[in-house]
Amino acid sequence: MEAIWPEQPAFGFGIDSLNPHAPRGIEAVGGQTKREIRDQIVQTCPQVPGVYGMLSRKGDLIYVGKSKSLRSRLLSYFADSNKDEKGGRIIENTRAIQWETQPSDFAALVREQQLIRRFSPRWNVQGVPKRQRPVYLCLGRVPAPYFFLAAKPPQDCVGVEGPFFGAKRMQRAIDALNKVFRLRDCSQQQVFHFAEQLQLFDLEHRPGCLRLELNTCLGPCAAACTGDAYQTQVNAAQSFLEGFNDEPIVALQDQMESASANQQYELAGRAYETLASVKYVHRKLAMLAKARRDYTFIYPVAGYDGCHTWYLIHGGELAAVAAAPKNAEQYAKMKPTLEHWKAITANTIDRGHGAYPHTLNLVATWFRKNRTERQRTFLPEQAGRKYRAVLKKVG
Repeated sequence: MEAIWPEQPAFGFGIDSLNPHAPRGIEAVGGQTKREIRDQIVQTCPQVPGVYGMLSRKGDLIYVGKSKSLRSRLLSYFADSNKDEKGGRIIENTRAIQWETQPSDFAALVREQQLIRRFSPRWNVQGVPKRQRPVYLCLGRVPAPYFFLAAKPPQDCVGVEGPFFGAKRMQRAIDALNKVFRLRDCSQQQVFHFAEQLQLFDLEHRPGCLRLELNTCLGPCAAACTGDAYQTQVNAAQSFLEGFNDEPIVALQDQMESASANQQYELAGRAYETLASVKYVHRKLAMLAKARRDYTFIYPVAGYDGCHTWYLIHGGELAAVAAAPKNAEQYAKMKPTLEHWKAITANTIDRGHGAYPHTLNLVATWFRKNRTERQRTFLPEQAGRKYRAVLKKVG
């Protein structure tokens, strides 16, 4: 490595807050040519799950990925068929590769998300078409919350869900949502005046756009509504964000059918495109709402290296993690943790929104793609019976 960088960068991915076992070791290979790197991967990289990172000529982490089989995945970057694809462009800018094995594919998936959020490697975004970049649907920004998109959701929102894909499609959707719920979509520089606000002089507040006249906005900038009236619409919008309100779909369906009946085919066509965008958002929100409602359990995941793990999933999110007990002594030590987990899952009103809210989409997608995995889950109060069954089977 000294031949690549005079001052060798610090390798490693840092602490893994969702690893209950001993810290995973880091391995790295490097070279001046792709052939050198490839040969070292063949010699040293195992065929096991894990995460990997590409380092540039300057030693910067430029890309993070995960795989069920590290060696197979890394070698695929060097294939001739991959030369003109994104993987080929990444490897052209790479002078070293580091990897960290993980006990399972699920653990690798969780670790990959953690690393992308921590480091934001440029090639995890650069080279990806804008239509495929993830965006979050946000409802917020005081004093008059509204729907907007964000690459990284802010903390002070009424609600945030995602990620969603397709920037153009999502922009059509939020334009429609703000109109259906009659929420503003103007800049934060706009001054807002609610009807109940007292003022020294009787001034006429003019709206900043035509949406008040078109009846697609309550007009909080022109004192055309009270704060309570606007909040009622925000509450309805929040209900949609939580997957429980299909009002926008009904409204757009009516608009499309009305335009078609009046032979306004261009308007009907635009309404159809908007309806398709909002339906996509609604389907995704419904999937996430189902995960929040139904996904509360312990998910036991076996590790290829004996590092078996119990993940506590609450409200569709990863809430906690622990090493799976392997004997009676370990199970006895875990009982206080299980009691704590029982207390967490007993709260049926609080559906998630814990320490790892960003894992909701990951969990929902994982169990949608791996439907049989749900059969292996169990509640904290069932842990003793499940553990004894496993012991009996092993014995």
